[in-house]
Amino acid sequence: MKRFFTLIALIGTMLSASAQITGRISGTVIDSVTKKPLDYATISLYRSGGKAVLNGTLTDGKGSFRLDNIAPGKYKIAVTYIGYPTKTIDPVETTPGKPDNNVGTVIVAPSGKTLGAVTVTGQTAIIENKLDKIVYNAEKDVTSAGGNATDVLRKVPLVSVDLDGKPSLRGDQNVRVLINGKPSGALSSSLADVLRTIPADQIKSIEVITAPSAKYDAEGSGGIINIITKSKNVSGLSGSVSGGVGTRQNNGNVNINYKKNRFSLGANIGSNFAWPQTSLVDFESARRSNDTTTTNVQNSSARTKRFGTIGSVNASYDINNYNSFTTTLRINGGGFETNGGATNSFRTTRINPVGFIPQNFAYTSNNFNKASFSGFDYNADYTHKFKKEGEELTIAGQWSHSKIASDYTSEYFNVPPRAFPNQQGSNNGVNDEYTAQADYANPLSKVIKLEAGGKAILRKINSDYDVFRQINAQGQIINQGPYTLNDTASNKYDYSQNVYAGYTVLSFTLPKNYSLQTGLRVENTQIDGDPTNLVQRNLQPFSQSYTTFVPSFILSKTVKGTQTYKLSYNKRIQRPSLQFLNPFINKANNQNQSQGNPELSPEVTQTIELGYTTFIKTSVINLSTYYKYTNNLIEGIVQTINDPDLRSESNPNGSASRTVFQNIGSNKSFGASFFGSVTPWKPLTIRGSVNGYTYRPTVNPANQTQQTATGTTYFQYNAFLSASATIKGGWTTEFFGVFNSPRRTIQGENPAFNLFGFGVKKEIIAKKFTLGLNALSPFQKYLKLDQSINTPNLNQTQKIRYPLQSFGISFTYNFGSVTYGQQTKKKGVNNDDLLQGGDQGGAPGGQGGAPRQ
Repeated sequence: MKRFFTLIALIGTMLSASAQITGRISGTVIDSVTKKPLDYATISLYRSGGKAVLNGTLTDGKGSFRLDNIAPGKYKIAVTYIGYPTKTIDPVETTPGKPDNNVGTVIVAPSGKTLGAVTVTGQTAIIENKLDKIVYNAEKDVTSAGGNATDVLRKVPLVSVDLDGKPSLRGDQNVRVLINGKPSGALSSSLADVLRTIPADQIKSIEVITAPSAKYDAEGSGGIINIITKSKNVSGLSGSVSGGVGTRQNNGNVNINYKKNRFSLGANIGSNFAWPQTSLVDFESARRSNDTTTTNVQNSSARTKRFGTIGSVNASYDINNYNSFTTTLRINGGGFETNGGATNSFRTTRINPVGFIPQNFAYTSNNFNKASFSGFDYNADYTHKFKKEGEELTIAGQWSHSKIASDYTSEYFNVPPRAFPNQQGSNNGVNDEYTAQADYANPLSKVIKLEAGGKAILRKINSDYDVFRQINAQGQIINQGPYTLNDTASNKYDYSQNVYAGYTVLSFTLPKNYSLQTGLRVENTQIDGDPTNLVQRNLQPFSQSYTTFVPSFILSKTVKGTQTYKLSYNKRIQRPSLQFLNPFINKANNQNQSQGNPELSPEVTQTIELGYTTFIKTSVINLSTYYKYTNNLIEGIVQTINDPDLRSESNPNGSASRTVFQNIGSNKSFGASFFGSVTPWKPLTIRGSVNGYTYRPTVNPANQTQQTATGTTYFQYNAFLSASATIKGGWTTEFFGVFNSPRRTIQGENPAFNLFGFGVKKEIIAKKFTLGLNALSPFQKYLKLDQSINTPNLNQTQKIRYPLQSFGISFTYNFGSVTYGQQTKKKGVNNDDLLQGGDQGGAPGGQGGAPRQ
């Protein structure tokens, strides 16, 4: 990696030596009558005598302005301000010998016509529909204050979040979550936990890409969710301090931005702390093995406290108009602790009771879980812009490093002899990911643009998992004395995954407002896994290698400038992550075990979508219908097994449940989505989105015995509705509701849930300080989640009561005097890759019996 960054620096030095020297144009704008400076006047830069705007900025509180990175030449400056005629200065010249030109004081006179009272309001819409994505501007949503990234995601169009905090896009959980267009090692290690540590006040917007082109990584059948954190393209020093205190969680966030000439520096840090919350879980399972039925009923409660911190420092330097460097260091850390207890009843019955002695007993258990994670992402990229407009080359590299540690203790009381052993577990996982990529763009003509690039992602994961139990020298369960190593359950696991890719995309601007984009991506994946266990002698190292061709196609037509029709096709793959491949049997909860499958094939999804978007004054409406075909569908299959380690007088067969990830078949899904934003009258805006789709899998013969219903088409949906009003005096209020149907699997369904919230905020102290109140689920203390699995050999239900109700106070303070300039889009590493939601560190869940909050 050192050689890689050294090479980048050398290339930049050589290119900068031959590039043009650039300068700046500056000045001050004042009123001719009052002699006072005009702040927020618009400064536009043109070629001398030209009509096309080249650059622009706003004056600051002292009326000053500055335009940086100006190549030598003759220009025209236009100053516009409401109530004043446009003031033009032409020419304004810069030369290689004198690249900076201060035009001095620019005096503008008020218009001869007297203007009445004018109120100027400019506000970005909360939801924006762009050609290739939907943008949700979270910083404009007053109900987001005081929450975290998970709360914000629940309100993004087409996105839903399940009870564990895992996001899905149009019902597909195989999505890639990015931060500022780049992957984070923390997100691949523990997605749900890290999302809960990102304060909502740190989020500027969230982008949703449902049909990525070939220039994006092929991973993620559902699409891409990109979280954009707050930053400003400014000259000067600025920043903000925000935070919130509530009955459920508390957070704080600090942003600082500085820019002078060609150098910019930004830093932010945010933390989130949740008050201890108690969840309630009622679990019941009936497992059938031969002619014996084993029923287990568990009523548990778990008290969880959670904390997290995330921060970053980023710097960029524009050497000149043609060369620039950007680097970012992002750090994160956090964790949670859960203390729980449960009452359990255990009963065995037999269809033929002759000679059978039924077992019926009750016992209690205590469970403690503790997890922590930490890591960093360091990336650097160099961009060279050629003299030809739009032609540029970007070289980028990134190193992501994350650690996760998980410990649990499970203790049992009043159990029959040799029933369940007390257990302790410790898991330490390390994830390193190295990425290098190059991207090139060239407008070949006015109607054709070429994009091409190559990329390599090298991942290395190590997991060390030790399990201990209380047994005597003869191996009998005694549940007292010292803990000894469980050779069967303990394991070590080394895993590597290398992905090599190349792509080409051609974009065409066609007559009659048609646009066409076609692309092809090729990815080669190489996987190596090396499991180690002292007892499971049949474990062998395994390897996989496969090449995937990923085409993409988008055709769009714009009608009357306000309506757009779009037809798209794309192919995506979903590689299983470590948690899905690890062959070890996780017995942290001995009655509900789990196991990975190293023979899993990646999911392959093909999607065809037809969309329509129209803008009517201040309203936007988007409709789309799509067909999605997924092959090698991966689901966790729960089976009844007989575990020799669990055989006892009360459980002679060692009956238990085990979830194993499998390729269960294929699925053809038809869906339609809608989102819109309307303003029936000026103060009020109503927004809503709904996505409905079908689930009807074709199951492989080997899995048909686990399927609960055949030939049945299930309809699923997720929806969001909100209304906001902006009232005179700086008041803003908003109400929202989220609605989700049950999510089907071949064995049953995951729970449906709905939630509501509202908020209000007031701008005070010259609009620099904002104070807000917000409430989530104000009329219902618990979110009720019911889940069921039904197979010929297993019936299982789970009723969860998740504490969600909260009331809070939030605040934001903005400081600094800045000049906003034209923003240059920075490129860099963009790993929209890997099936997320599994724990890359390999950390198992404990037996707390309650969901993480």
